[in-house]
Amino acid sequence: MTQISRNPWTGELLAEIAFTEAFELEQILQKAQQAFKNWHKHFAIYERLEPIEVLALLLRQQRETLARLITQEMGKRYIESLAEIDKCAWLCEVYARHSIDWLEPEVIATEARKSFVQPLPLGVILLVMPWNFPFWQVIRAAIPAIIAGNSVLLKHASNVPLCAQALFTLFQEAGFKEGLFNVVFVPGNQVEKLVRHPHIRGVSLTGSEPAGRSVAQVAAEDFKKVVLELGGSDPFIVLEDANLNLALDTAIQSRFANAGQSCIAAKRFIIDKYHYADFCEALTERRS
Repeated sequence: MTQISRNPWTGELLAEIAFTEAFELEQILQKAQQAFKNWHKHFAIYERLEPIEVLALLLRQQRETLARLITQEMGKRYIESLAEIDKCAWLCEVYARHSIDWLEPEVIATEARKSFVQPLPLGVILLVMPWNFPFWQVIRAAIPAIIAGNSVLLKHASNVPLCAQALFTLFQEAGFKEGLFNVVFVPGNQVEKLVRHPHIRGVSLTGSEPAGRSVAQVAAEDFKKVVLELGGSDPFIVLEDANLNLALDTAIQSRFANAGQSCIAAKRFIIDKYHYADFCEALTERRS
């Protein structure tokens, strides 16, 4: 079985990528577990930041190539793909600049002789990521996890396998230790099995409510940490005293940015009767 990559605009077949075999998956998980043990025990935080800085540089150097890949495989406008890569590089630079301070133990006042809060790594973190921001969603989850001492296993959306491969190559080129950033190609119905694997100690999922519910239930069986970003039904409300031109510009941006594929895009338009007719007419004209 394979994962199919197609240009969503033309329907052109871009690639077919074989699913990861069971024995390969187990080997990858073993490497990820070993990488985690070595990474958080033997590398200080400042050493963990070195490949992050290189990754930021590579993202900026390869921004046009990577942006074209996003547009070709995901379908958003090229200018938006460029912005996504720039945002990924910016995030890497911010974490490289501030992570030492962010991960310092925070001493708190209690009746005990000494009390403090300290972020500690968990192990191998499974990332189940969506296709709408194929680089940003991965980078924003993987970078802080790795800096904190974890390793990462990426199960990307089935329709952006080339972006997943490109991310893996970038992490290798940046000098991340083997096993810190891993990519597997498995069908969605195999995610629960991944979550149950003993080496997986945390899960971050961005997707549908049914997918989130399923992952949360499985993770709860072994008290594994879970971060979920799920769907919504976001209202766009225009009241009587609204600036109509501003409301129209904002409505178009909110609904159609990123090819309309955004978790926080406006999905329900609730318009005061005072503006309703003018709003509908003007919105139709601007999109025609």
